[in-house]
Amino acid sequence: MNGKKGSNIEISINIPSSMAKVKQLDQAGKKSSNGGGGGFSLKAWVLKVWEFSKEDSNRVKFSLKVGLAVLLVSLLILFRAPYEVFGTNIIWSILTVAIMFEYTVGATFNRGFNRALGSLLAGILAIGVAQIALSSGHVAEPIIIGISIFIIGTITSFMKLWPSLVPYEYGFRVVLFTFCLIVVSGYRISMGNPMRTAMDRLYSIAIGGFVAVLVNVLVCPIWAGEQLHKELVNSFDSVAASLEECVGKYLEDDGSEHPEFSKTVMDEFPDEPAYRKCRSTLNSSAKLEALAVSAKWEPPHGRFRHFFYPWSEYVKVAAVLRYCAYEVMALHGVLHSEIQAPYNLRITFQSEIREATSQAAELVRSLGQDISSMKRSARNSLLKKVHSSTERLQRAIDVHSYLLTSTCEPQDTTNFSKPLPRLSQTLTNTFSDLPNQLTDLDSSNSLETNLSQQLNPSTPQQTESNYHELMRKQSRRLHYSWPPLQVDAFEEEGSAGDFLPRMKALESTAALSLATFTSLLIEFVARLDHLVEAVDELSKLAKF
Repeated sequence: MNGKKGSNIEISINIPSSMAKVKQLDQAGKKSSNGGGGGFSLKAWVLKVWEFSKEDSNRVKFSLKVGLAVLLVSLLILFRAPYEVFGTNIIWSILTVAIMFEYTVGATFNRGFNRALGSLLAGILAIGVAQIALSSGHVAEPIIIGISIFIIGTITSFMKLWPSLVPYEYGFRVVLFTFCLIVVSGYRISMGNPMRTAMDRLYSIAIGGFVAVLVNVLVCPIWAGEQLHKELVNSFDSVAASLEECVGKYLEDDGSEHPEFSKTVMDEFPDEPAYRKCRSTLNSSAKLEALAVSAKWEPPHGRFRHFFYPWSEYVKVAAVLRYCAYEVMALHGVLHSEIQAPYNLRITFQSEIREATSQAAELVRSLGQDISSMKRSARNSLLKKVHSSTERLQRAIDVHSYLLTSTCEPQDTTNFSKPLPRLSQTLTNTFSDLPNQLTDLDSSNSLETNLSQQLNPSTPQQTESNYHELMRKQSRRLHYSWPPLQVDAFEEEGSAGDFLPRMKALESTAALSLATFTSLLIEFVARLDHLVEAVDELSKLAKF
C-alpha cells in the first residue's frame, strides 16, 4: 500500500518487483533481436563483452599476454630441434605457463617462487626415493614407492593447512603432484633411470617459468602496487561522495515517497550510485590484502622506486577507512528506515548538518588526494574546520533539544514544510508582543467564551477537546511518516486514554530519528581523526 500523507484516501498500486522487470526486459530484448523467437543473440553477447572489456582494459592485455606466453612455449614442440632434446617432457613448460601466469606481476612472482621451490624440493625427494627403491630389488621397489607417496601426500596436505604456511599452499600442492608424477612415471617409463626424468622435467618447468615472468614484466606490465594505490584512492572518493549523497537526500526528502520494502532489503537504489560504490568499498578488504601481498614481491617500479615499500600500511589505512564507511552505511540505514523524523524538523538543523557534512567530505577527499599525488598537504586547517562545524551542530542539538520531544502541541499544521521556530526566535517574538498580549488577553478570553457558548452552550469543554483531538490527528498525518492505516487502527483499538500515550511514544521515536542521524554524523567525524593519523603514518613510511 503506497499512500500520500495528509490524506485519508488510500490508493492501491500494483508495482511489479525488480526481478519481474528484469525478466520482462530480457524477454523483450530477445524478441526484438530474434524476430519474436527465443534463442542466442550475437549482438547482445558482443555488447556485453565490449562493456566488460571497456570497464578495465587490463583484462584484454592480460589475456593477450597469456596467449603470447603459451605460443612462445609451444614453439619448443613445434620445432623439431627442441623437441628432440626434451621430448614429451616439454609439455611441462606449457602447464607451468598456464598455472603460473597471474594477473599482476607481483602475483606471478609469488606463484613462480612457490612453483620453483616446490618443483625443486619434489625433484630432490623423487630422486632420493627412486634410488632407494632401485637398490631394494623388484619386490620391495613398488612397496617403497607406494609408502613414500602416502607419506608425502599426508605431510604436504597437513602442512598447507597450518596458519603460518597458508600463503605457501600452492607450493605444497606442487610438491605433491610433481613428486607423484616423477616417481610413478620414472618407475614405468624411464626404465630405471629416474634421474634423467626428473632433470628433464625440471628444465621444462624452468623454461616455462622464465617465459611467463619475462612476458609479464616486459609486455604491458600490470603492477599490483599501482592497482592497490588506485583502489585505495577510489575508496576515499567513494566514501566522501556517499556521505554527501546520503545527507543531501535526507534533507531534501519530504517523506512523501518511500521505496518499497523489498527494495530496501535488497539495497536496490538505482538513484544512489555513490551508495553502491561505498558498499563495494566495504567488501574490498580481501582484494586489498591480496594486492598488498602481491606487491611485496614486485621490484621498485614507477613512483614506488625504493625497496621495502610499506604496502602493509595501505591495508591499515583501508581498514580505518572502512570503519568510517560503516558510519556512512548506518546513515543510509536511517535514510531508508520506516520511521522518519518530520521534514520541518530536519530542515530546522539543515545549515549545521550541511556544513559539517561538506567539511568532513572535503577532508576525506583531501586525504585521498594526498595519497594519489604522494605529497603531504596542510590538513590542520581542514581538521579544525571539521571540528568547529561539528561543535556547532552539537550545540544546536543541545540548545534546541526541546524540538526532539513531543510534549508541545504543533503550532501550524498547514505549513509543515517550514522549519520549526528555534528558542531564540520564540523568545524574541514573545517578549516583543508581550504588552499587546497582556492588553488583549481579557477581551480575547471573553470573546472565545461567548463564541464557544453560542456554538455549543451545553458542552464547551467537549467542543474544545474534540478540536484539539482533530488537530493532533491532522498533525500526525502531516508531520510524521507513519502510515495513516496504523494511526486509525490505534484509534479503533481502545479509548483515547490508551491511545494517546502510545501515539506520543511513536511521535517521540520519529523525532529521535533525527538525533540518531546527527549522532552518526558526529561519530563519523570523530573517526576521521584516526584516519588522519593512519595517512600521516603512511606518508612517513612511504617518504612522501
